[in-house]
Amino acid sequence: MRVGPDLRAGDPDRHVKVKQRGSVLNMLRRLDKIRFRGHKRDDFLDLAESPNASDTECGDEVPLRIPRTSPRDSEELRDPAGPGTLIMAAGVQDFNRTEFDRLNEIKGHLEIALLEKHFLQEELRKLREETNSEMLRQELDRERQRRMELEQKVQEVLKARTEEQTAQQPPKGQAQVNNGADRRSQGLCPRVQKWFYEKFGEYVEDFRFQPEESTVETEEPLSARRLTENMRRLKRGAKPVTSFVKNLSALSDWYSVYTSAIAFTVYMNAVWHGWAIPMFLFLAILRLSLNYLIARGWRIQWSIVPEVSEPVEPPKEDLTVSEKFQLVLDVAQKAQNLFGKMADILEKIKNLFMWVQPEITQKLYVALWAAFLASCFFPYRLVGLALGLYAGIKFFLIDFIFKRCPRLRAKYDTPYIIWRSLPTDPQLKERSNAAVSRRLQTASSRSYVSSAPAGLSKDEDTGRCHGTKKGNFHEIFNLTENERPLAVCENGWRCCLINRDRKMPTDYIRNGVLYVTENYLCFESSKSGSSKRNKVIKLVDITDIQKYKVLSVLPGSGMGIAVSTPSTQKPLVFGAMVHRDEAFETIFSQYMKITAAAASGSDS
Repeated sequence: MRVGPDLRAGDPDRHVKVKQRGSVLNMLRRLDKIRFRGHKRDDFLDLAESPNASDTECGDEVPLRIPRTSPRDSEELRDPAGPGTLIMAAGVQDFNRTEFDRLNEIKGHLEIALLEKHFLQEELRKLREETNSEMLRQELDRERQRRMELEQKVQEVLKARTEEQTAQQPPKGQAQVNNGADRRSQGLCPRVQKWFYEKFGEYVEDFRFQPEESTVETEEPLSARRLTENMRRLKRGAKPVTSFVKNLSALSDWYSVYTSAIAFTVYMNAVWHGWAIPMFLFLAILRLSLNYLIARGWRIQWSIVPEVSEPVEPPKEDLTVSEKFQLVLDVAQKAQNLFGKMADILEKIKNLFMWVQPEITQKLYVALWAAFLASCFFPYRLVGLALGLYAGIKFFLIDFIFKRCPRLRAKYDTPYIIWRSLPTDPQLKERSNAAVSRRLQTASSRSYVSSAPAGLSKDEDTGRCHGTKKGNFHEIFNLTENERPLAVCENGWRCCLINRDRKMPTDYIRNGVLYVTENYLCFESSKSGSSKRNKVIKLVDITDIQKYKVLSVLPGSGMGIAVSTPSTQKPLVFGAMVHRDEAFETIFSQYMKITAAAASGSDS
């Protein structure tokens, strides 16, 4: 079989292979670029290295097996027309086989590229979910705004400089001479600005005003262990201050005679020679040096008053409910006393400067004027010498005498008298309330005296004038006019009445005030507008009275009084009474007096 007259043996094969192989190689190069552009190409096994790859999916590196032909087959393939036809048939067959293999390889590369595209899309989606794009956009907008502001400022500065340069331009003759110098300065200005911004731009940015961010602190829940630990931390933190105050008081009290005498002599000499400030600075340096040695492990103890080590109780792990409650009460009591002392000090200082008591503040006012005039007319050395000598004599001698003689201190120690006479806010409130009550009593007594009949006694007058917050006493409890509270409970005791015979919560517990008269025990409810909820008990009808503890979980003996009468199945309890002991003694003594009078009357 002959293909054409102009074709030689081998030429058709060579011509077809070169043309088709070039297009296939270009396609393979593009697929290789697609395949190896990702950063995770090592995750995919090459088709040639994969054990599951078929013979048709191998790469170019795998050698193709060409089947061997036997002599008999070669003889059958020989064409009688000549040897060229045999070579041409073998070339066409080889070309068809290699093209088929390359198509299979292209198919494998396409599958790999699609898989990589899918995995890259998944990774891009995960990255978008993980990174907060909105925050990044906001930060980018802020940076852009800041950059625009900086550019605007730089432009303003450059504009101002150009205006100054134009205002200070030399004449035309000098302008031609200095033309080269101006060009040099124009070339140097951007460089200087750039260098200045590179060196000091970061420091300039630190002075940029920014709005303050309001941060909300999270509050910890109440815990008995946490509260106890905080109180112990406060005690340990205040220990250096308290020890320093104790040492100063020991120096003033001459606890150690030799130490106080040496300190007094050194201080007075230092003040006399003008070395007081260097002496205090040297003592501060010495104290820091000793603290450094103590921190390095040295055992140094320098104290006038010997320190007494308090036994530290290890915290218990398992506490009962009552123990926890008692622990909270102890810590709360210490905190209450500490806060009360601090509040008293701050309120006294405030009232001293706010002219609450003018006669006390007037002394401070005169002393400040005297100090001001002395500082204006006398030299500072003389003023400092006088103040230093007075402070030394006051601290080491006068205070020692006043502490040993309290009567002299109460008469002549002016700072002590001023501090003791300064009132706190609760004291001022009590004084104002007492003054208002006195005014009301005097006004009511005057109005009643002017309108009372002539034959009325003084006791009847006072009983008629007495009243509670809601009106007259005898009208509220429907009693006679001569029944009035005793002097001990004139304002009553605040408490809550617990009536266990009632089932409704509103009737079971009532808040109010308890009064004791000569013959009755009266309870005034604070939430009732009428007298139906008030309780009146005759002292003669009481069968039993005793102290009562409402909640057995709470520590102590309780804050209640139980009263039993024939009309109630269960005793009435007056609980939550702060002055329980005082009320119980008053009620019990009046009850015993009434029962004794009734017994003597029956015997007679």
